[in-house]
Amino acid sequence: MMKTILAAAALSLAATLPAAADPSYPSKPIRLIVPFAPGGSTDVLGRIIANELRVELGQPVIVENKPGAGGNIGGDLVAKAAPDGYTLLMAAAGPTVINPSLYAKMTFSPTKDLTPVTMLVREHNLMAVHPSVPARTVKEFIAYAKANPNTVNFGSPGNGSPAHLAGELMNQKAGAKMAHIAYKGSGPAVVDLVAGHISMMIDNMPVLLPHVQNGKLRALAVPSTSRAVAAPEVPTFAEAGMKDFVITAWKGVMAPAGTPPAVINKLQGTMAKIMAKPEMKQRMSEMGAEPVVDTPAEFGRTIQTETAWWAELVKSTGARID
Repeated sequence: MMKTILAAAALSLAATLPAAADPSYPSKPIRLIVPFAPGGSTDVLGRIIANELRVELGQPVIVENKPGAGGNIGGDLVAKAAPDGYTLLMAAAGPTVINPSLYAKMTFSPTKDLTPVTMLVREHNLMAVHPSVPARTVKEFIAYAKANPNTVNFGSPGNGSPAHLAGELMNQKAGAKMAHIAYKGSGPAVVDLVAGHISMMIDNMPVLLPHVQNGKLRALAVPSTSRAVAAPEVPTFAEAGMKDFVITAWKGVMAPAGTPPAVINKLQGTMAKIMAKPEMKQRMSEMGAEPVVDTPAEFGRTIQTETAWWAELVKSTGARID
């Protein structure tokens, strides 16, 4: 009986201890989960990082798209994966700091079930319209939207995404009634915007700017405190006449809670090396993104701060997903 009790106690203690680091990490392929459909900025950056990690770590890094529920499906998969460094999440603001305020029930907690590795980039967002929309400024667009209630619409990568809340915030500030069209990722949404099936979108610059540059979309403003280096001709919302409209985006990498610190530190150091490469900085700048590689602790503090900030915005717009 005593042996049974001691064995049970040992198993219980082992379950509460953090996973031991593999000294040969990585010794097998790594999965990088992108919680959105292919084609969006999270997916594009994820594939760039995966390729660079493969070179630096000497192991394949396989990108898997797991879209759905505003990024919660992919986040849940990583949160419940073994904490060994072989399943990682391409984290974005939506599922990490916004969804906890939007969803009445979540199957995981981004702050408790995931651990930060590093932020990779901060991105400008961009407001773009289809060329058929008769507006070349934010003021003209608002006038057009107010004159056509529920006819003018805006797209987003999904309910509760930053793009969704940005559109709702514009409705609130402008007194407009644009209809929201939710997609399973930025990629499908942009396809419909380019095709003219939706009128407008405020989303990450990397996914919209190429279509602006080739004339398939028209840029009206950036919701930033300053103009973007990648599109210096596009005014900020403040310059366009709408104050206090600042919504930036970021991307980073997270791992399951309990992942050994040695593994987290190795991943963070490798990604810092990758993002410091001149060619990577140039590529990010051209996409409208700025490399911001920080420590796990710094990334964690950002997540805490932004979770509170987005909770206030969610409350003010009345957005809710049950």
